[in-house]
Amino acid sequence: MATGGNLLIFLSAAAAALSAVILFPAINSSFAGSVLKWGRTYADVVVTNATIYTCDSALPFADSMAIRSGRILRLGTYSSLKDLVGCNTNELNLNGKVVMPGFIDSHVHLIFGGLQMGQVELRNIKHKDDFVRKVKQAVRDKLPGQWILGGGWNNDFWGGDLPNASWLDDITPNNPVWLSRMDGHMGVANSLALKIAGITRNSDDPVGGSIIKTTEGVPTGLLVDSAMKLVRFVIPEVSIHEKRDALMRASRHALMRGVTTVVDMGRYLPGASADPVWHDLSDVYRWADSSEKMMIRVCLFFPLPSWSRLVDLMQETGHAISQWVHLGGVKAFLDGSVGSNSALFYEPYEDDTSNSGLKVTNLDWLLNATLESDRSGLQVAIHAIGDKANDMVLDMFNSVASVHGMRDRRFRIEHAQHLAPGTAKRFGQQRVIASVQPDHLLDDANSAGKKLGEDRALRSSYLFKSLLDAGTHLAFGSDWPVADVNPLGSIRTALYRVPPGWESAWNPSESVALNDAIKAQTISAAYACFLDHSLGSLSPGKYADFVVLPAGSWDELVNELPSSVLATYVNGKQAYP
Repeated sequence: MATGGNLLIFLSAAAAALSAVILFPAINSSFAGSVLKWGRTYADVVVTNATIYTCDSALPFADSMAIRSGRILRLGTYSSLKDLVGCNTNELNLNGKVVMPGFIDSHVHLIFGGLQMGQVELRNIKHKDDFVRKVKQAVRDKLPGQWILGGGWNNDFWGGDLPNASWLDDITPNNPVWLSRMDGHMGVANSLALKIAGITRNSDDPVGGSIIKTTEGVPTGLLVDSAMKLVRFVIPEVSIHEKRDALMRASRHALMRGVTTVVDMGRYLPGASADPVWHDLSDVYRWADSSEKMMIRVCLFFPLPSWSRLVDLMQETGHAISQWVHLGGVKAFLDGSVGSNSALFYEPYEDDTSNSGLKVTNLDWLLNATLESDRSGLQVAIHAIGDKANDMVLDMFNSVASVHGMRDRRFRIEHAQHLAPGTAKRFGQQRVIASVQPDHLLDDANSAGKKLGEDRALRSSYLFKSLLDAGTHLAFGSDWPVADVNPLGSIRTALYRVPPGWESAWNPSESVALNDAIKAQTISAAYACFLDHSLGSLSPGKYADFVVLPAGSWDELVNELPSSVLATYVNGKQAYP
């Protein structure tokens, strides 16, 4: 029979265990079990003397945070959690530095971006001569017959002239070349690559794409949207080893920028095979996960044509394969891009008055596949850039919701760059998420006026504030490698909207407040992929993913947004530097 003293000890331990469970409303059962097993809970890490912006309305700011087993135990003042400090607790004094949740990039092509880091980099090239010089340098490292791959070029940077095969043929007579435009909706091939792909003057445009030809009918080397598959399908598939290296390289790059979670939209293109994305899951992500090499969390979206395959997989695994790899939903395309004159508009392009853009996917098929995906409980994301394309997707989403009834489906439109009057309100009314990329604004500000007309571009482009005012969930991303992974840069762009070389903002009425921009890169981004229960804010029970910024106070951050992070933590462990 227990003595009175032993009974008191037992009751104290039981009370401590019970209080520990109460602290963790969002914790999974295994984590709660570890708390109970210890009886009294001590933190592995306690962050102290910090300015913690939590993105949680229940406690917007704190100065200390306790972490155990990769999750947050408690936030508040140091005195409110010093009972969690044990002899083995690591105390991290940040001397007032600003801490916020790890950034979530809502739209990347992660493995493709990692591969492109090792290819010909044409981003920010300002002159044709530099374009040619970069390719000439790449030839030196290639054997005859090896492909030269790369991308990131933007013809608007050198006056608008589009590259063509003649730029490349003299310097690459023995090497096929494929170089994609920065937006991923156009690319240029040399004549050898066209020959291998079987593209001749007699080749017809594929559905949803265009083979650009001279007035004499000779292919120039430029391919738009689904026409790109003609060359892509003859490029040798990269090895599993190369793709795994690309994941590691891309993950380190993301961590350096404070990104702890990405939504990977894969390498799927209009008209292309869906298989590469599924190979990435099996050959790269499952390998990295099982071998404990994952550095960041990844939410995967799969091509809409493979929706039934995803349903079968989710029935086996649920949405989370592990804490690192999540199954998001399915993605499709409706139109192309402004830079390639393939985004779908109500009115024609100013520089191509016979063209209003492309529908790159059959609408009947798109509606039926979306209906089936939604009936199966999948989240659906559709690429739409032009004003007409956005309205068409919203119409379709509304039809699907009417057929299947109300539920928390979180439809997404990827990009939502150009909206007709009144369309921003529809996003809020229909509860459709706008997955946008602020830094695309920096590239488009100079060219959109030429493509669409100054007034039309001004009133329709990147309407972040209008979307927020309509009650829309904004999710910020980069579309890397189209633009660089750079959340702090995206936040700055959304705040100020000042393109390079400009002295004033492009439509400043669409600028957003700092807290809204941060939330679009954190908790709203988590909401946009159904991960807000475990990510996106610094809240008890959520994963301890956070960044440390060089700002010494919140006021300092507001006055001057830093351009880089000091450190990135995942699961409470320092992952960068």
